[in-house]
Amino acid sequence: MTSLVPRQLFVHATNVHAGGGRSLLIALLQAIPADLRVVALLDMRMVIPDTPPQSLEVKRVMPSAWQRLKAEWWLAKRTRQNDVVLCFGNLPALFRLRGRTVVFVQNRYLVDAVSLDSFPFKVRLRLQVERLWLFRKAGNADAFIVQTPSMRALLESSGMAARKPVHVLPFVDSSKGYRRRLDRTLSTTVDRPFIYVASGEPHKNHRNLVQAWCLLAQEGLFPSLWLTLDDQINSELCGWIDQQTRQFGLRLNNLGAQPHEQILLLYTQVQALVFPSTFESFGLPLIEARQAGLAVIASELDFVRDILDPEHVFDPRSPASIARAVKRFLGADEKALPLLNGAEFLKSLLDECD
Repeated sequence: MTSLVPRQLFVHATNVHAGGGRSLLIALLQAIPADLRVVALLDMRMVIPDTPPQSLEVKRVMPSAWQRLKAEWWLAKRTRQNDVVLCFGNLPALFRLRGRTVVFVQNRYLVDAVSLDSFPFKVRLRLQVERLWLFRKAGNADAFIVQTPSMRALLESSGMAARKPVHVLPFVDSSKGYRRRLDRTLSTTVDRPFIYVASGEPHKNHRNLVQAWCLLAQEGLFPSLWLTLDDQINSELCGWIDQQTRQFGLRLNNLGAQPHEQILLLYTQVQALVFPSTFESFGLPLIEARQAGLAVIASELDFVRDILDPEHVFDPRSPASIARAVKRFLGADEKALPLLNGAEFLKSLLDECD
């Protein structure tokens, strides 16, 4: 009688090395129990802690198409029937595996039928290839994981899940301190900054946010705003923001791309997170802001309501709506419409014609 081979967990993450995906991957690897053998296929650029769990085996993969194809083949040969494979980077395994395969889908662009025209050519091409990969190889998955009910609805309506289970598991690096709404009276001040933690992709909506700050300046309001844009990757956007800052005298400070530890420190120095994004699979800064006890002013969209109840909401397509939400938060009055009765209307009309 042969003994059962111990189960292994394979973490297939060859296309993860930066951003929120990196933070979540590190949190996952650090949580590995001593009695679970884990094999992680990682991008060469993925930096992990100096003292990884002893039960973790790491296989490094060069970021090239050929090397990633070899890693897919290696994974197909290595897995056994009772193993579990977690595809961490949105895409199913290229081959049907003997173990149970679960795909963690974090990128909404791969499941939502939205235009990619606003992206640079190389990014657009990559997203189109990944969309095709997910659509064609979704059958290699036994189950899917997403982080919100909205993403589950999108994935199920896309047909990619094909009647396979889609589990909603809101995964963050730390779950401490999270709550849906604040239970205290907010103290607000124009002097303490707002912050928007986001990279510079079009859906992050920085232009409408800065235009809202321009509208506030025209009304004599100059709240401080911190951004976290990489000025090399987003040079055109940063140049435009600098121009608006000079023209309208905005109190706007782009701090540049920040490591996650520094972002958490920044949350302790501001009064609110403003979040005008139009398109997210999760929205990790919303969680982190709540954990830091911050008020949130955000887009009135499903992905936001999946996570929390913002103190104020706005239409992210409208700079005026964003500006009004900030004014409500600061307690600034919105001027009433100067309504006229019939006599006053006629008098104004005739006065204009004199």
